[in-house]
Amino acid sequence: MAADPGRYRSAVNKSKDPSGLLISVIRTLSSSEDVQDRETEKGRLEEAYEKCDHDLDELIVQHYTELTTAIRTYQSITERITSSRNKIKQVKENLLSCKMLLHCKRDELRKLWIEGVEHKHVLSLLDEIENIKQVPQKLEASMASKHYLHATDMLVSAVDSLEGPLLQVEGLSDLRLELHSKKLNIHLVLIDELHRHLYIKSTSRVGHRVKDKDKGRSASKDTSVLDVSLSTPRKLTEPSQFSTPGTSSIRELQEVKEDLDVDPEENSAEFMGILIKALAKLKKIPETIKAIMERLEPELKQILKRSTTQIADHAYQRGENLAQDKQPRLLLELLELLFDKLNAVAQAHSVVLSHLQQIVVSRNGAQEGIKLYEQADVYAKIQTVLQVLLMDYLDVKNTRSAAEPSAQLSYASTGGDFGAFFAKKKPLRPKQSLFKFESSSHAISMSAYLREQRRELYSKSGELQGGADDNLIEGGETKFLCKPGARNITVIFQPLLRFIQEIESRMGPAQAKQCQLRTFLTYYINDLFLSQVRTETNKEIEAVTKVSDPLKILASADTMKNLGVQRPLLQSTVVVEKSIQDLMSLMQDLSAYSNQFLEMVCDKLKEYKEICNSHGVACHSPQGLLQQPAPELQ
Repeated sequence: MAADPGRYRSAVNKSKDPSGLLISVIRTLSSSEDVQDRETEKGRLEEAYEKCDHDLDELIVQHYTELTTAIRTYQSITERITSSRNKIKQVKENLLSCKMLLHCKRDELRKLWIEGVEHKHVLSLLDEIENIKQVPQKLEASMASKHYLHATDMLVSAVDSLEGPLLQVEGLSDLRLELHSKKLNIHLVLIDELHRHLYIKSTSRVGHRVKDKDKGRSASKDTSVLDVSLSTPRKLTEPSQFSTPGTSSIRELQEVKEDLDVDPEENSAEFMGILIKALAKLKKIPETIKAIMERLEPELKQILKRSTTQIADHAYQRGENLAQDKQPRLLLELLELLFDKLNAVAQAHSVVLSHLQQIVVSRNGAQEGIKLYEQADVYAKIQTVLQVLLMDYLDVKNTRSAAEPSAQLSYASTGGDFGAFFAKKKPLRPKQSLFKFESSSHAISMSAYLREQRRELYSKSGELQGGADDNLIEGGETKFLCKPGARNITVIFQPLLRFIQEIESRMGPAQAKQCQLRTFLTYYINDLFLSQVRTETNKEIEAVTKVSDPLKILASADTMKNLGVQRPLLQSTVVVEKSIQDLMSLMQDLSAYSNQFLEMVCDKLKEYKEICNSHGVACHSPQGLLQQPAPELQ
C-alpha cells in the first residue's frame, strides 16, 4: 500500500489534464462495493494531497520572491485593464456627446472652416503681393548680372500672377503696367545679347591672334606663303572656343541650367543656350529667328568694317603709311582675319541652331509653324559679303563712285546673270571736292585720338566691340587697305580658294554645287582677269612693235645696265621679255590657270617671232632672256 501514492503521482505526471484523474477516482469509488476498499482509496487520496501540499509549500518557499513579484504584476495588470475599460467607456460616452453637440452646431462649424480657408488664401495672396512688389528690383539686379533666364522666369511668373489671381487688385495696376511693358521689351535685350555673342564674343579670340601674326612678319612679299596644297583646307576655328574641357560636343546638348553663382558669360555656348531658352519662355522664337536673318548681313558687314580698321591700325603701329604704301599684303591680312572671324561666326550659328532645334523639338514647334533658318543661309550671306569685298578690291567695275555699291549689293544678294551685271555702263563723272580737311591739324588730332581709343579696346579684348564703339571707326566711306585693282587676285587667290573649299566641305552637296563665291571667282578669272591680262600684254607689245621701224629702237643704257647685258638689245625684245616674266609670275600665283597663261606665253613668242621674221631678222633671245624654263605646273 505504501507504493500506492506513487501511483497517483505518476498518473498526475503522465496525465496533462487533472480532471481526468479525478474522474478515474470517482469511477473507482462508485464501482467498488466494499467499504474497506473505499476507505483505502480515500486514504491514498489524502496521502497524495498531503504530499502535493508539502511539495507545493517547498516550491513556494524556494520561489517566494518570484511568486510574490508575479502576483503583484498580475494585480497591477488587472487594475490597469479595469481602468482602461472604464476610460474607454467614458470616451465612448464623450464621443457620443460630442457627436450630438457637433450635429447641433454644424452650420456654425462650416462657416468657421470656410473663413479659415479664406484667411489662408488671403495670407498667401499677401505674401505673393509682397514678393511681386520686389520683382522690379530683383529683375534689375538679374539683368545687370546677365542672369537672363532667372530674370525671365521671375518676370513671366509675376506677370501671370498679376494678370491672373491678382487681376482685381487695383493697387497693383501701376506695377502691372510696368512689368507688362518690360515683358514686351525684354526679348529685344536678349536678342541684342545673342547677336553680341554671335558676332562680337565669338570673334574676340581671333582679334588676339592678329598681334602675334604681326610679330616677325617681313615687309616684303613672300610668294612661298601662297604655295600651299589645296587638298587639305586648314582649320581656322578651334571647337574649344564654344565648349569647356570635359563638356560634350555641341550637337550633344544637355538641359541648359543657369548657375547664379558663376559668371554667365564664361561659356559662350551655354550662355547662348540660356538666351534661347529665355526667349522660348517669352514665346519669342519666331521673332528671334526673323531678327537673326535680318541682321545677319549687316552684322557681317560690321565685322568687315571693324576688321579693316583693325588691320589699318596694326599697320600704323608697324610704321606703315596706308596713304603711300597700300601694299596688297594688307588685303591678304584682312582676308585671313576675316576668314578666321567668319568661321567663328558660322560655328556660333551652329550652336544657336542646335539650341533652337532642341527647343522646337521639345515644344513641338514644327506643328506651331516655327521655321528655323539653316546653316547654308549663314554661308550664303558670308559669301555675299566676301563677294562684295572682292568686287571692291578687284575693281570689277573700274570705278569707286558712290553710286555703284547699291548695284553691287543687289547683284550679290540676288545672284543675277553675270553677263548682265558686268555689261558696260555709261561712265559716271566723279565728283571732285574743292577742298578737304583731312590734312588739317584738327583732323589729324582727331584721328590720333580715335586710334588711341581703339588701341585701348584692342588691349582689353582684342576686338572692336561694335555698337556704341562703331563711332571709333573713322569715316563713313569704304576704307581701302590697298589700291583696288585686278592684280590683287594674285595675292589672295590661294587663301580664298582654301576658304571656298572649306565652306563647301561644311555645306551639303547640293549647296556646295551652287557655291556663289566659287562661281564669282571662276567667272572673274576666266571672263575678266584673263581678258584684261591679255589686253594689257597686247598693248605693251604693240606699243613697241607697231611703230614705223621697231628694229631701230634700242633699249636705253639704264635698261641694259639693269639687265646686265653688254650687247645692245631691241626695246621690243625687252618689253616682250618683261611681259613673259609677268605671265610666268601669274602662272605661279594662279597655279590653277597656269595652262591659260602658258598658252599666252607661247602665243606672244610666236607673234614676236613672226614680227622679227617679217623684218628680216632672226629671232634670237639675247643672253637667254627668252630661254628661261616655264615654271612647273601644279
